[in-house]
Amino acid sequence: MKILVTGTAGFIGFHLANRLAERGDEVVGLDSINDYYDVRLKYARLKEAGIAEKDITYGKYVKSSKYNNYQFVQLKLEDREALFDLFKEQQFDAVCNLAAQAGVRYSLENPYAYIDSNIVGFLNILEGCRQYHVDNLCFASSSSVYGLNTKVPFSTKDNVDHPVSLYAATKKADEVMAHTYSHLYGIRATGLRFFTVYGPWGRPDMAYYKFVKAALEDKPIEVYNNGKMQRDFTYIDDIIEGVIRVIDNPAEPSIDFATNPSPDRSSAPYRIYNIGNNHPVQLLDFIAIIETILNKKIEKHFLPMQKGDVIATYADIEDIESEMDFRPSIKIKIGIQRFIRWYTYYSKNNI
Repeated sequence: MKILVTGTAGFIGFHLANRLAERGDEVVGLDSINDYYDVRLKYARLKEAGIAEKDITYGKYVKSSKYNNYQFVQLKLEDREALFDLFKEQQFDAVCNLAAQAGVRYSLENPYAYIDSNIVGFLNILEGCRQYHVDNLCFASSSSVYGLNTKVPFSTKDNVDHPVSLYAATKKADEVMAHTYSHLYGIRATGLRFFTVYGPWGRPDMAYYKFVKAALEDKPIEVYNNGKMQRDFTYIDDIIEGVIRVIDNPAEPSIDFATNPSPDRSSAPYRIYNIGNNHPVQLLDFIAIIETILNKKIEKHFLPMQKGDVIATYADIEDIESEMDFRPSIKIKIGIQRFIRWYTYYSKNNI
């Protein structure tokens, strides 16, 4: 397949593009390389994939020196004309949209960045698929859409009408927009609600990254809601396995939707899945795992709950498990050990 993967200078997109290239797909990676966090990490990911920073020019293809079936282009999703030119020229078989303005707290400070990237940009992806006849689309949603939901585990059959951050609201909007295009134009669209993804090459704005960095620098960490939180931490390799299975098995209409309606499926070729570990961890227990691996005590500053945050995340993965034969396999201690090993090495190399 020829696959467009957006967000390939980002955490999940970087790993996905590499895996697809390794298995033989023809991959076109796209990223705006914005400065939401340190761009050195983004360029380092691209370098690891054989894309040299010196060769990157906006709108121009760069061939990977590592994978002969992978090329990268710096492009903004909001750049409609350039994006449509890309669709027209490449004639993709599938699109996996992972590019987005991420982060819950940042959305309180920079709301327009989320509308531009996550709404306008995603509309351009949908229009690109419509106009250039791509009928296999998967896209990143988020566990944040569950918002004020208190029933756990979170199920894709649950109502998600009460987001608590603009980031979450844009992700729910993406799901609704995708369904509309699936219904109107037959695009097989699958949304993936990711649950707290972690691992090597991860995002430095995420709590696990901050905790490890602070611990190794003998600095205190900030622990919100006095540590009374839990997260369904999901290792990056498990996430990538789930995404690939969705790409290989695009959505089909639900044959019993009229008699058994559900928010996560439709009479259109549309589907929503959770991709999580299905084993939430208490935040203080998570910190204790890091302390054990590093053999040091971390000083903690306990703070109140932050605006836009939620107490717990916990993924019900029954549907993706039964329909895609997918089950996460990486235990939290193993995953954190791998991340710390990566971070220790790359931090010594000024990344």
